[in-house]
Amino acid sequence: MDKKTEEFYERLKQELIDSTVWPAEYLFKFIVPSQPEKVTVIENAFNQMGAVIETNQSKTGKYTSVSINVRMESAQAVIDKYIEMSAIEGIISL
Repeated sequence: MDKKTEEFYERLKQELIDSTVWPAEYLFKFIVPSQPEKVTVIENAFNQMGAVIETNQSKTGKYTSVSINVRMESAQAVIDKYIEMSAIEGIISL
């Protein structure tokens, strides 16, 4: 991970710590190319966590948005999930 990315995650972690009482519900939002295997990888990463997952395809069908509402134990757990998801080619985290 490059220095800029590390700084981003540290800043996000601090904002989450300052603004949230953990454990808490957290809403992850991702956009991926509309390839079923990519959506499945995201869904599987949150499987067994009691997550509510919604997907929505873009008008052109080129991209799929994935919203995941899940109870997370800490700010670090949120950061860890973002890092895990960043391994998916073409993913955009919102």
